Amino acid sequence: MSVRMPRRLIELLSLTVFAVCGCQSMSHKQQQKLIDARRHSGMGFQKIHNGSWEDAEELFTQALDKSENDERAHWGLAESYWNRRETTLAVEHMEQAVRLSAGDPKMVHRLGRMYLDMGRLENAKTHSLWALETERDSAEAWALYGDCLNAAAGTADPNHPALQPALAAYHRALALQPDYPTVQQTAAEIYLKQERYDRLLATLDRLHDTHGADAASARVDLLRGIALRQEGRTDDAKASFRRAIAKDGSDPDPLIELATLELKDGQVERARSAFEQAAGIAPERFKDGILLAKFQKEEQLIAKESTGVDTSVRH
Repeated sequence: MSVRMPRRLIELLSLTVFAVCGCQSMSHKQQQKLIDARRHSGMGFQKIHNGSWEDAEELFTQALDKSENDERAHWGLAESYWNRRETTLAVEHMEQAVRLSAGDPKMVHRLGRMYLDMGRLENAKTHSLWALETERDSAEAWALYGDCLNAAAGTADPNHPALQPALAAYHRALALQPDYPTVQQTAAEIYLKQERYDRLLATLDRLHDTHGADAASARVDLLRGIALRQEGRTDDAKASFRRAIAKDGSDPDPLIELATLELKDGQVERARSAFEQAAGIAPERFKDGILLAKFQKEEQLIAKESTGVDTSVRH
């Protein structure tokens, strides 16, 4: 004998089946939208790679129109806004990317770097440590942590307690990625501040050995010239300063350094030429007259030694 189910129970079962099917259908639609969004994001990153920032931004916007849950679309749009200096919008989208990715270390690191560039030091440091918690072998995360400590130390005090931990972080980054020019240069800047010229020269020599002198930045040539000068290698120092001048004619420092060395070697005309170029580039550096007075004093001493006549003004 068949058992008849109550009508109300049949209605409830029917509604349940309909709801489950509806949810599955909705989930499938959302999944398909996310797939479409990620396809647009992939094309957007390719446009960034090709330097087509406007096209990239349009693709990332289309991706988010399809699905707000595409973390890579938020990341891409963050990079697009950052490229046109819309930093607040960039950070908002990068924060969304980190949240949706459940803390992907690469996205956490990128957000930390944005915070650091905006001067939000504590946020940057927090995110560098967060990235290191999940990816201890990330050279980029160690570099970011070092940059946060270095920024906290400021520029004045060579004995600031944050400098040694910063150097330790940079060394960890270089142990993981020996060819890391930005880290090598930043470590060299700390060695300059601490007057550790042997370490400064060793660091930049490795950079030169890897990439060659022509590929080094003008700042690297300047720093290396200072280290060579301190080591007593005057001719090599001059050559390094000249490379820096050739690469960046807007910086007066290598010209001043070169003028000082030329003057000490008795090359007064060469020294005067370099000094005048520096004064033309950055006249504000010479307003107080200290550099000019120092140069003139050295010039007079050289003239006296070479001629035996005191050329200074007598009163």
